[in-house]
Amino acid sequence: MADYDVIVIGSGPGGYVCAIRCAQLGLKTACVEGRETLGGTCLNVGCIPSKALLHASHQLHEAQHNFGKMGLKGKSPSVDWDQMKAYKQDTIGQNTKGIEFLFKKNKIDWLKGWGSIPAAGQVKVGDDVHKAKNIVIATGSDVATLPGVEIDEEVIVSSTGALDLKKIPNDMVVIGAGVIGLELGSVYARLGSNVSVLEFAETVTPGQDAEVQRTFKKIMEKQGLSMTLGAAVQSAEVKNGKATVTYKLRSDDSTHDIKADTVLVATGRKPFVDGLGLDALGIALTDRGQVATDKRYATNVAGVYAIGDAIPGPMLAHKAEDEGMAVAEIIAGQAGHVNYDVIPGVIYTHPEVASVGKTEEDLKSDGRAYKAGKFSFMGNGRAKANFAADGFVKILADAETDRILGAHIIGPAAGDLIHEICVAMEFGAAAEDLARTCHAHPTYSEAVREAALACGDGPIHS
Repeated sequence: MADYDVIVIGSGPGGYVCAIRCAQLGLKTACVEGRETLGGTCLNVGCIPSKALLHASHQLHEAQHNFGKMGLKGKSPSVDWDQMKAYKQDTIGQNTKGIEFLFKKNKIDWLKGWGSIPAAGQVKVGDDVHKAKNIVIATGSDVATLPGVEIDEEVIVSSTGALDLKKIPNDMVVIGAGVIGLELGSVYARLGSNVSVLEFAETVTPGQDAEVQRTFKKIMEKQGLSMTLGAAVQSAEVKNGKATVTYKLRSDDSTHDIKADTVLVATGRKPFVDGLGLDALGIALTDRGQVATDKRYATNVAGVYAIGDAIPGPMLAHKAEDEGMAVAEIIAGQAGHVNYDVIPGVIYTHPEVASVGKTEEDLKSDGRAYKAGKFSFMGNGRAKANFAADGFVKILADAETDRILGAHIIGPAAGDLIHEICVAMEFGAAAEDLARTCHAHPTYSEAVREAALACGDGPIHS
């Protein structure tokens, strides 16, 4: 008999959720984690700490710019950076301890250390080899770097280093105008840094709806972020504690330098599968270094599965969680499934940006007839009262059937509002279904209903 029914390697959102679901389904389960705390990158140095800093810096912005308008008088708060980082760390601790509690509750063994797979059915942790009928690789991802840019986590930092700087920099260069770059860039801009963003593409947040991209860029610039698009970074050199970033403009091939106290490298992430012994085991990888799997998350080696950032698809914590639950159900003999057409993406700036399904550009490329219903938050009473009227909701629906194909929101609580549309899409709803659903007044969610109405005869408040 095997020591375990399932051993999950990695305790990030995909791994710990997979382990819990396996245990719920009656499988004897262990989870391998080499960090001192559970939760992986997301809870320790990613999603959770960045949201803490986003929240704190937004409160500072509100105090500086909007409190007086509401009759809240007094001196604006100063920033105690060490206390802000302590608050961030406490937030991390509450979440990681919560997972530890869930492991104990579900009788999941935490195998502490870094895991490898010496043979099918075996996981080695330290000097111990554990047997398992099934192994799930949930090792997540690591920072992707650029040639000529060496991260030292002091002056040239990844997102990990940016969450724990010794002091707030006067000048910061962010390489990459994606989710991580704009979230953390906006944090430091609100804390007083001069933030310059260099992006290789000609748009911010490549892959987003083009109208959202244009609006988002204007809002970020209004908040003080300087944007240089079409900038190919050549190198970053550190001298006397300051960095010089050299880049070429793709439009005219001209070379430019920019100096900064801190350079944040936010050029994406890559699968983290080093040290697992996949080559020796014969597990196939894609040309991008991801673990190759079939539709049931199985690798080409019997009994070995993979999920999350280690396999193809969007590198999102909730995508990994869904895959973790699906593979647990598959291992238990059930029909685990993930609907990849209804996985939302969120950028937690202020305002937030959220999307699900197709963009207008996707639909045009596919030659599909569609209609777009749009509603501005300027027409939403709650948003105006809360100084949050920037942005809009856009719903895309099939021109003939009215079935919702996608949605794109930039505005207050966009990351929460998008899920009403996700549920509608999961049930194959039409825009009219949303439009005919009563929404409480006054709420931000009324903007979703108005956008749905705009797919028909038109919104009421615009």
